[in-house]
Amino acid sequence: MSQPQSKSPLDPEQAQQPLISQRKSDHIALCASGEVDFRDKGTLLDQVQLVHQAIPEHHYDEIDLATPLLGKVLKAPLVISAMTGGTDEAQAINRDLARAAETLGLGFGLGSQRAMLVRPETTRTFLVREHAPTTLVLGNLGLVQAQRMSTDEVRTLCQTVGADALCIHLATAMELVQPGGDRDFRGGLETLRRLHRELGIPIVVKETGCGLSRQVGLMVRRVGISAVDVSGAGGTSWVGVETHRAAGVAKAVGEALWDWGVPTAASVSLLADLGLQIIATGGLRTGLDVAAALALGARAGGLAAPVLRAWKAGGYDGAVEFLRGVIETIRAVTLLTGCKSSAELVHAPRVIGSTLRAWQEGAR
Repeated sequence: MSQPQSKSPLDPEQAQQPLISQRKSDHIALCASGEVDFRDKGTLLDQVQLVHQAIPEHHYDEIDLATPLLGKVLKAPLVISAMTGGTDEAQAINRDLARAAETLGLGFGLGSQRAMLVRPETTRTFLVREHAPTTLVLGNLGLVQAQRMSTDEVRTLCQTVGADALCIHLATAMELVQPGGDRDFRGGLETLRRLHRELGIPIVVKETGCGLSRQVGLMVRRVGISAVDVSGAGGTSWVGVETHRAAGVAKAVGEALWDWGVPTAASVSLLADLGLQIIATGGLRTGLDVAAALALGARAGGLAAPVLRAWKAGGYDGAVEFLRGVIETIRAVTLLTGCKSSAELVHAPRVIGSTLRAWQEGAR
């Protein structure tokens, strides 16, 4: 079993403790506002046109949306993606959205648990198991933070929140703009290999809005990890989020890199034949987006910002109503393409637009 590194996981953040909660509050407000969406780059999911089948020969109520993912079976191929933690508002968001996931049989992702390391008193904001006893709960930790921790320390972080799997998020571009962000990204692959071998629950390699390339998919597969969350370009720009908070040169870099990344549809396409369980996040807004991602090879789609906005507008009930609409849209598209299950969408006839096709052919 690996022993703790000589450098504490808290060292780089000790001076930032009062700033963590403010940063989390800023993130919630900015993401809900829409001010930090990608400016000129879209997800390319609109370049996936599924072909209408006017005689589907199936009953709508018998369309099967059940989706095995990371050892559990979702009632629909949908995850409420990682958003937040560490503040009172974050606690309310996590509680209500975890309840929504439990009600609808969806997956639920926690925001970065770094706050738990820096300010242990915020742990309560991540505790959702009492509201979601059977839900697929995804923990969340940055790769750089995980590298500074022993496997036992990471395991404790997961056990505290009852995580079924752990998302290790990659935030390289975001960190370059973030005030006090990380700069040393060496040793990340070995950390992934160690955690996959020792942690005891599945690892999901997750980007934060810039997408995963095919090369990264191959690297992940080589260390034995079988699940990814592409978190592609086209939705919320996390570089943009940090650009709002940056100053000077960092702000100039953030403006230049605001639209940096691999579009979500392209990222799913580039990884689709690697045998990975793919969660498609990054700019998905509707059931049509989820269906397009499934057709490209994703196992499930994940939504964050639109669910947050629905919660802001109507609380738990508003989030559930919005998510029911997404689920029924996926069901409708499945029927209208002649498929009996959402898993069959990967085989449905489709027309691919030229820009997405260029990514598919040129980024391998």
